[in-house]
Amino acid sequence: MTTVHETLARGETEVGAVGTATALLDAYRPGAHRFFASPARTLLAYGEHCQVPHDERPLTDRVRDTLAGARAAGEPAPVVIGAIPFDGSAPEALVVPSVLHRAPALRTDPLVAFPAPRPEPIAWTVRPVPAPESYGAAVAAAVDRIASGEFDKVVLARALDLTAGQAPDIPAMLQRLARRDIHGYTFAVPTPAGGTLLGASPELLVSRRGGALVANPLAGSTPRSDDLAEDVRRAAALLESVKDLHEHAVVVNAMRAVLAPYCSELQVPERPSLVKTATMWHLSTTLKGTLADPSVSALELACAVHPTPAVCGAPTAHARRVIDELEPFDRGLYTGIVGWGDAEGDGEWVVTIRCAEATEQGLRLYAGAGVVASSDPAAETAETGAKFRTFLDAVGAEL
Repeated sequence: MTTVHETLARGETEVGAVGTATALLDAYRPGAHRFFASPARTLLAYGEHCQVPHDERPLTDRVRDTLAGARAAGEPAPVVIGAIPFDGSAPEALVVPSVLHRAPALRTDPLVAFPAPRPEPIAWTVRPVPAPESYGAAVAAAVDRIASGEFDKVVLARALDLTAGQAPDIPAMLQRLARRDIHGYTFAVPTPAGGTLLGASPELLVSRRGGALVANPLAGSTPRSDDLAEDVRRAAALLESVKDLHEHAVVVNAMRAVLAPYCSELQVPERPSLVKTATMWHLSTTLKGTLADPSVSALELACAVHPTPAVCGAPTAHARRVIDELEPFDRGLYTGIVGWGDAEGDGEWVVTIRCAEATEQGLRLYAGAGVVASSDPAAETAETGAKFRTFLDAVGAEL
């Protein structure tokens, strides 16, 4: 009887077999591998058939030409996989892999119910960038500028640098991230600087399958509670929060305005629902559309809406300038896009949040919060702290 691991060694995928999706997760190794798991599928890519070049052409043109070149070179069904930075002028990390293994979603694999091993005790040194007090002051400054009518919303982020005198165990972190939230989007891809971007995002930017598109913006959040009654109270309060409903509406209206011209039909619910992760409740709206032109790719749609007000602000250009003024670091791949797309235009592209960039020296974690006129600096600082929990739990560190 052929085992799943023997199937992987032959360069095949035994789709539908028990253990196939978790075998891809188990097989991941940083460096040459790229891993992506969604509620629809699990992907593990090996090697590089070719890279998407970084030049003056639009990204969608470069990806289309790269996929066409790979098909002409003998790849029957080429796929591009990787990450795109927040700053559209910065280099991407996109490749057509030499080998791509596909499996059903992790959530359908019974073996994913087995928990990942707990993190080994490590004396992490945690350095906030900036200090929480400085972050709160930046939020307060942004609130004052919003109140003056300068702009409507900005998303401000902060980072944590974790060091421990040893290289992070990236496969173990990925296991814990993936098994903790099997309904989200888990990823691990090499960065242009030689590190690894890994995380577990709850937010689908856009997917396309044939002529159907789906987008699922999240905006407006509150931390979960270990107490069930309090957790339910927080969820109910989020659904009625004037501040969070306004923040969410800004994002949904912006995405509707961008996506509607691409669609012959676009369905947008009148009110948001709730999505939960292990650490957060989020307001969520699922937009579903039928493309007027089925040749428009998932990546083209993703690039059209990126960056949304959920990770940048509104108006977009002004919010980006405020981010440059108030954030003391380059976001890099954080709040960019991660995912995959094929030569037919199908694909899944996810907002790069709840993530970290890992190097031999340590980890940089990121978290952000949407700032509007009614934002409270202490509450936004606490929200980013709660969002850090996704990754801090995966490495066994405390804030």
